Amino acid sequence: MQPESHQNVSLDERITGALVGAAVGDALGGPVEGYSPEQILERHGGRVHGVVGPWHGDDWRTARPLAPYHKGDGHVTDDTLMTHALIRVYARVRDHLDAYAIADHLVPDLMTEPRWIPELETEALPLQRLFLAEKWLVTRIHYGHADPREAGTGNIVNCGAAMYAAPVGLVNAADPRAAYAEALDVAGAHQSSYGREAAGVLAAAVAAACAPGASADSVVSACLALAKDGTRAAIERVCAEAARHTDFESALTPLREAVTPYDTVGPDYRAPSLGARRPSRLHAVEELPVALGMLIVARGDYRHAVLGAVNYGRDCDSIATMAGALAGALGSPVPEEWAKTVAEASRLDLWEPAATLAAVTREIFAKDVARRRAHERAFAALGGRECSD
Repeated sequence: MQPESHQNVSLDERITGALVGAAVGDALGGPVEGYSPEQILERHGGRVHGVVGPWHGDDWRTARPLAPYHKGDGHVTDDTLMTHALIRVYARVRDHLDAYAIADHLVPDLMTEPRWIPELETEALPLQRLFLAEKWLVTRIHYGHADPREAGTGNIVNCGAAMYAAPVGLVNAADPRAAYAEALDVAGAHQSSYGREAAGVLAAAVAAACAPGASADSVVSACLALAKDGTRAAIERVCAEAARHTDFESALTPLREAVTPYDTVGPDYRAPSLGARRPSRLHAVEELPVALGMLIVARGDYRHAVLGAVNYGRDCDSIATMAGALAGALGSPVPEEWAKTVAEASRLDLWEPAATLAAVTREIFAKDVARRRAHERAFAALGGRECSD
């Protein structure tokens, strides 16, 4: 598979591709989340190649461990719900975000406004769908009155902040360093250690993918330039292995083996090891390196990257969310039949949040330019070098 160039893809198209692509990846991965590639192969009589039904069929309402969530049939999960919630925060603030914006706007959004929850097939508060690691936001900030910049400390360390960090990368399109810094600040309200680092690096990856002429390789290079500690080591090792493959089938086991030394969860995803999800400078969340690895295997192709992520299993809805955001930001088209099915099944407009964020992104860029010019004038007045532009 040869790399594709998407030099002429516009900002709006990249934002739409990233956000629709993330939602579609989320929906495809949801019904097989928590299982191994071998279990997925046996359950579906082959690899998953599109939207599939619930793992337990019509028994999804009661079958554990997934009940009462209707995972499958094109339903998005909490990854997309949180992504859309963060976009609503950007739409209110209309500027860069920090941990205080999460406390002031995201937490109330999760607590007070009922919305359609596809997996519950009803309107409910988003908080009622979230995993405990995301409920932590409300517990620590609203009830515990923690400093938002430190509220993530003590939470289980997972990919919960990274799974909805794509909007931060899009707002900072083509500026990975700025995306990394903003996402680290935002994620401080939610995560710590390598969970917070994953959010920063995922945002940087999305920003890098938006640059004209970007490729899967340039995205990984941007990540390696910024990532720290175990996160950097895991990305480097997984992506080096991914470069040996051109098909996700052959990559499934090698990528898992490559990330294993950095993963704290252990071989049985549903029975985590004693050291699982604890802070560490040596470890990394599994989802981010594997998503980047699948992007390398696919040479940036959306369909191939997302299907690789889905069939990897384990936390594959989040892996496919990340891979879908990255491939979409690169400009690789999201299959229309998948997007249409997911939008209709989830009863969500997948394109409206992208249009909203695109408009906000342009407003923020204009503010950034004005702030930068003011700084240049002040610096020149101090005797510094005057800007030539």
